[in-house]
Amino acid sequence: MEIVPNRSAAKTLVESFCQWEQAQPDKIYLRQPVGTEYIDYTWAEVGQQARRLATYLNAQGLPPKSNIGLISKNCAHWLIADIAIMLSGHVSVPFYPTLTADQLHQVLDHSGCRVLIVGKIDNWEAMKPGVPANVTGVAFPDYRPNGSAPDPDYAQWDDIMAQCAPQTTNSTPADDDLYTIIYTSGTTGNPKGVMIDYGAMRQAIGHTRTEMRHDLTDARFFSYLPLCHVAERNIVEAVGLATGGTVYFTESLDTFARNLATARPTHFLAVPRIWTKLQQGILAKMPAEKLDKLLKIPLLRQIVKRKIRQGLGLNDAKVIITGAAPMPTSLIQWFRRLDIHIQEAYGMTENLGAVSIMPPNGVKDGTVGKIYDSVTVRLDPQTGELLTRCPWLMRGYYREPALTEAVLKNGWLATGDVAELDANGYVRITGRVKEMYKSPKGEYIAPSQIEFGFADNAYIEQICVGGQQLPQPIALVVLSEIGRRAERQIVDSSLEQMLGQVNPRLHGYEHVRKVVVVKDAWTVENNRMTPTMKIKRNIIESWYEPQMEPWFGRAETVIWEE
Repeated sequence: MEIVPNRSAAKTLVESFCQWEQAQPDKIYLRQPVGTEYIDYTWAEVGQQARRLATYLNAQGLPPKSNIGLISKNCAHWLIADIAIMLSGHVSVPFYPTLTADQLHQVLDHSGCRVLIVGKIDNWEAMKPGVPANVTGVAFPDYRPNGSAPDPDYAQWDDIMAQCAPQTTNSTPADDDLYTIIYTSGTTGNPKGVMIDYGAMRQAIGHTRTEMRHDLTDARFFSYLPLCHVAERNIVEAVGLATGGTVYFTESLDTFARNLATARPTHFLAVPRIWTKLQQGILAKMPAEKLDKLLKIPLLRQIVKRKIRQGLGLNDAKVIITGAAPMPTSLIQWFRRLDIHIQEAYGMTENLGAVSIMPPNGVKDGTVGKIYDSVTVRLDPQTGELLTRCPWLMRGYYREPALTEAVLKNGWLATGDVAELDANGYVRITGRVKEMYKSPKGEYIAPSQIEFGFADNAYIEQICVGGQQLPQPIALVVLSEIGRRAERQIVDSSLEQMLGQVNPRLHGYEHVRKVVVVKDAWTVENNRMTPTMKIKRNIIESWYEPQMEPWFGRAETVIWEE
């Protein structure tokens, strides 16, 4: 008789940490780059530091299960602090390290955090005024050569390590205990605090263990996307704790390539914009024509592929995932030619990012993969919106019962995504309910689907299709590095040619009439992208709205913002 494994029989994150702390105390868990060197932390050393911080937190006179804030760029101490919060029995509330002072004040006030742990922040002096006066601050040690702490007014990590004895007991959370509050990136409106129970995370880990390759004996992870986001929290922290693997960090954008090549991760997650950057980096060293020619030569094909994968640091990667934003099929196929097999995954914070994933042996391009076994989905008959149900749904939005009720009904989560389902359980996302708009002709337009058509153009790095008040859509584009280096006439010709290819595949009312090359890139810093590199469509459209009609009225097809 076949024995079917119980995929949900997973440990909580606290149990997993304590298991590896005891079973492999001398194995390196965290590797923090500092210049050309690494500071290594074993499981035992992480345990000692986390337990001392847990002692400090529980000496602050906080009520049980209090919310503890954490804000920092990714680093070893981020994970140590998060583990400490779990060991202390409190609730971890991480925030994006790119927030403004006003944004930080809003989420701190909303979450009611009485303690904020502060780490690597680019401009803490500008952000600090957003911290309410009644919040106790704890500062990470700094990794820079001068050793200066992020804020000398706050309790210092090294002092806590010297003065507090390690906590000897372990928190034993129940499934319905709150594990974390994850604030969404705020694509529209204020961020919402998604409440995740320990049981939800345990269920998600258990039911995805096959797809996440828990069987790998030397799992390695590379952490660079915000750890406060559900995707990085799952792939790096949760799967890292479940497998007892090693987590590598990146020091900065400048050292990203070197740090990734050193890590040689077995698990690697990248959002679509990162994949575009990696592709452009490859093509900058080896033009497309030359690469295509070499890949057609049998004797050189495998050598070239291996050299590119090794150069990226992905030669050992077994789980290569993209998500958080739509990924052009052409880009996935381009990397597949190099034997870099990217699996699209789909989900959101509210269901721990685990609705579907592309099976390695059952790829169906144009979809976001196959629904996980324990996920049930259906489509709203009126709008086509995808509704999901699974054992790891959020408890709700913190202090927002009305918002919770609007998206969570009878155990079904309204995702906000318009989708199509096939008979084999594959999901195709066709747009966002709130992003779709009616043209002046009364037809619904899904901008993201139109944007996909421009993915093959190497001169384009970012695109936003809009123009709700215009007779036809208009495409705003940010040029890639290749595009910025190219002659203007060549870019114009390429974009006009692209329009000639895209429009015939669309309905007449979807035809893009103008392409506008804008001057400034859309970044997190200018508030036109989220920290997870999704465009803030409403912000972008609002910014350019005064110029839309004049642009539309001009004679030329490709327009350059002046």
